[in-house]
Amino acid sequence: MAGADFVEKHLLAGKTAIITGANSGIGLEAAKDLAGKGARIVMAVRNLQKGNAARQEIIGRHPQAQVELMQLDLTDLTNIRFFTERFRSENDSLDLLINNAGVMMPPYTKTKDGFELQFGGNHLGHFALTGLLMPLLNNTPFSRVVTIASLAHNRGKIDFDNLDGSKGYKAKKFYNQSKLANLMFALELDKKLKEHGCQTISVACHPGISATNIFKLGKRDAPKFLRNAANFYLQPPEMGALATVYAAVHPSLTGGEYIGPDGKGYRKGYPTLETPHDAALDAAVANRLWEVSEKLTGVKFDFDNYK
Repeated sequence: MAGADFVEKHLLAGKTAIITGANSGIGLEAAKDLAGKGARIVMAVRNLQKGNAARQEIIGRHPQAQVELMQLDLTDLTNIRFFTERFRSENDSLDLLINNAGVMMPPYTKTKDGFELQFGGNHLGHFALTGLLMPLLNNTPFSRVVTIASLAHNRGKIDFDNLDGSKGYKAKKFYNQSKLANLMFALELDKKLKEHGCQTISVACHPGISATNIFKLGKRDAPKFLRNAANFYLQPPEMGALATVYAAVHPSLTGGEYIGPDGKGYRKGYPTLETPHDAALDAAVANRLWEVSEKLTGVKFDFDNYK
């Protein structure tokens, strides 16, 4: 799977892709790549000012690109519903949804709906977004959902008795949990799509160890010295984004795959097929996580009515 040129330029012409967190890091690099391949990009971002600067960067590289901005706050279920209602009112198809946005190891913080920030934003927000967009996805031939996980999933555990962190909070533990939830969601989604005869596929991926602005203090950027150190030692975002682009467009994928870098420890390199940690393959936990996520978000996936 080595190499970045696995899809010819303009092969995605006429196709629409929503990318959450597309204003920086992996999301921005993926948006640049897909825009260059002809896709219409909808940048779903919390901060429109930062989003517009990123949009101008993409257009500067690809002057003919179709790039739009829409405001989306994945830590607010009301805002997620507003976003999806607006998008569905203006579009009758959706080829690609990339669940990319995320926050890493903030101090203990809750979302507007009372969820712990990492579990709420990284997982529950994307769960709700995907469910609300699923009618459009399933009505679009060859559509895909790509969810960004992390190597950290292999140290994660879903603590159903303390999802909100009220019984104790450790930032790294809750980050690991959220990324395990991302991966379990992606795999379980593909399983359910296939079981119900839906044509949409779900693929998971991870960027290896990449230097992005995911390092946050709450919703504030980490100190500049920390970001500079990350940029020096870690894989650059444009390399980290290759797994996302591969998962999004490669014609060989049929759903349920997990894509990441091919280098030592899967930390750096070009896209390759990987095997999730056993923790992500626990069917009982995945099913319970799905049921809890539907209950917490109020979003149910009505697969039988998607066909």
